[in-house]
Amino acid sequence: MIRARITGTGSALPERRVSNAELAERVDTSDEWIVERTGIRFRHIAGDHETTATLAADAARAAIAAAGIDAAQIDLIVLATATPDQTFPATATKVQAMLGIDDCVAFDVAAVCSGFLYAVQVADAMLRAGVHRRALVIGAETFSRILDWEDRTTCVLFGDGAGAIVLEADDSGDGRGILSTRLHADGRHNGLLYVDGGPSTTGTVGKLRMKGKEVFRHAVVNLAAVMGESLELAGLTSDDVDWVVPHQANARILDATARKLGLPPAKVVVTVDRHANTSAASVPLALDTAVRDGRIKAGDLIVLEAMGGGFTWGAAVVRW
Repeated sequence: MIRARITGTGSALPERRVSNAELAERVDTSDEWIVERTGIRFRHIAGDHETTATLAADAARAAIAAAGIDAAQIDLIVLATATPDQTFPATATKVQAMLGIDDCVAFDVAAVCSGFLYAVQVADAMLRAGVHRRALVIGAETFSRILDWEDRTTCVLFGDGAGAIVLEADDSGDGRGILSTRLHADGRHNGLLYVDGGPSTTGTVGKLRMKGKEVFRHAVVNLAAVMGESLELAGLTSDDVDWVVPHQANARILDATARKLGLPPAKVVVTVDRHANTSAASVPLALDTAVRDGRIKAGDLIVLEAMGGGFTWGAAVVRW
């Protein structure tokens, strides 16, 4: 049986790091207020020379190097983003060109903060079908470009960044790889987390709008449920989990979700304090951090999970 196995991870953050204290000079907030409510201490903001594509390409190069392959061996690129460089073509094709890949399938997936999980399932299915051999799956965002910097309830929450993994079709039967994925969407909640613009409506990019309390409530319930579903699909339980790598939106959501599943906080990878909510980039950013610092080891059982605007949400169970 062919199974998609993660063979390399990588990440990239913009050069400019902004502390809560620096942000407090621009908007009516404080370090204490932000940390208490979100756990966030820093975020990275893209400079004029940095875009979603450049960050994605940097993360991709790191993942390719970690996998020990050449970029030319990639035959599929799936890039999750809500902040593409252009309305079209797909940012994935720009990354393809930056990596020097002459020809491979390359396209974007738009599911906001859940985008990376959606991209993983798409790539997983294409590898299992035998259509492709090696996939580059990327989550990359420049959310700073769609923030209302006068809205202190949202602008303090988000940052820019990118994370990537290399997925390889594997038929060794050693039990490692993606064991299950589960995705959901419910468009009835559009008005709780959205951008108030778009090519087909206003002809503008728009700004991010969010009703935080309602999003928090849905996030805790939906994330705990989908993690349980994905584990059940894999024939496992929360007792089998070594690490949860969650969407890095808010430290309170991470804590509440872990409690709902009966998981100790020590099993949850938390990086939201370092880079805030980077939407589709946050799961692969956190994953790369935990792989490179040695927490995640061969044989570990990992659960990836995220929820974002739409609402969309999902989880994946991976044997490392």
